[in-house]
Amino acid sequence: MSLAPVLLIEDNADDIELTRLAFAQAGIDHPLVVARDGAIALDWLQAHRDGLPALVLLDLNLPKLDGREVVQAIRADPAMRHLPVVALSSSGEPNDIDATYACGADSYLQKPVDFVRFIDDVRQLRARWLAD
Repeated sequence: MSLAPVLLIEDNADDIELTRLAFAQAGIDHPLVVARDGAIALDWLQAHRDGLPALVLLDLNLPKLDGREVVQAIRADPAMRHLPVVALSSSGEPNDIDATYACGADSYLQKPVDFVRFIDDVRQLRARWLAD
């Protein structure tokens, strides 16, 4: 049986590559599907309703639909509202974090400058949401 994918919603090529590397370092074998904006992500989710991802990782600052709008759309859809959603942002401001949780995100990771810390964060995601 194949593993459900992880949907990464991110428009920055460097952050996409950093995430791929962190997943590899953390031993996460789930395929990584990338959507470069919120609208593409929602379209992908609608098209894959019979094979939803195990986890959604999303940047908050996205073109077309921002990350909070994507979270709200996921939570409004009965078929998707159970999906674990982890927001990624460079902001550590408490108001930004609170607003993201208020939209329905399950977790919030501040984009790191330190790759080793990001690998640790990804390992924690694996332990919580991607346990085999």
